[in-house]
Amino acid sequence: MKTVLLVDDSRAVRLVGRRMMGTFGLEVLEAEDGKQALEVVRANPELDVILLDWNMPIMDGMEFLTALRAEDRAKQPIVVMCTTENDMPRIVQAMQAGANEYIMKPFTEDIVRDKLEETGVL
Repeated sequence: MKTVLLVDDSRAVRLVGRRMMGTFGLEVLEAEDGKQALEVVRANPELDVILLDWNMPIMDGMEFLTALRAEDRAKQPIVVMCTTENDMPRIVQAMQAGANEYIMKPFTEDIVRDKLEETGVL
């Protein structure tokens, strides 16, 4: 079973994501900010994919992504930015920092499934 990490400061978004990932047959881990997410990633080196919000307290999504991609890891997880940030410069910034895909909120189950299929997770 593949594992996904949902990183979002909104409990409601994580709950919706958890339900959605369950329908895809993925094991779900959660973090409410980038700092907590780094701890989860380090404790779970075989993590397959991360759905990552941009705007969070303590450590935002871009800070997390930059720190994650800078780590010397045997396996880098796929990162899908999942955010309200929809300006083209922001999308480019995320992709250049190492995001594999980008989804704008609000999103549907079909959109998430398509992105996970495109990245080879599903």
